[in-house]
Amino acid sequence: MKINVKGVPETMIQTLYARAKETSKENPKIKDEMAVSIVKQLDYDFSKADQDRTMSLGVIARTIVLDKMVEEYLNTHKDTIVINIACGLDTRCYRMKGKYVRWYNLDLPETINIRKQFLKETGPIYQIAKSAMDESYRDNIQYHGENILVIIEGLTM
Repeated sequence: MKINVKGVPETMIQTLYARAKETSKENPKIKDEMAVSIVKQLDYDFSKADQDRTMSLGVIARTIVLDKMVEEYLNTHKDTIVINIACGLDTRCYRMKGKYVRWYNLDLPETINIRKQFLKETGPIYQIAKSAMDESYRDNIQYHGENILVIIEGLTM
């Protein structure tokens, strides 16, 4: 599948690729089989990502740290709603499956359109196609007093 993205949305392809590449190693530091599957479906020139070892190492380190922090939080707060702002093609919601009440992946409409091609998300995982700067995204979140965990990994790039 041909993906044509430039600028900020392109980082979601590069971070996805870094997770897939690490997963495919003999002794991977992370396991993200969904990233591997998506990368295999993409018609995309990954040469730029292959050359940026620092970016790849940063993605893997961040994934390790955030997976651990999110999992620890969810293990001690069973009634949690997770909001992943600027989610890109992040698959953490699948790695944490069964540990949260609802998970909302929020990103720009063009990004969510790409995400929908690969990740068919239905309750308890939801996609919101809005900018993080558009406060109306909150109208798409069901909230009944549960704990809320907000992840902003995609904004930290």
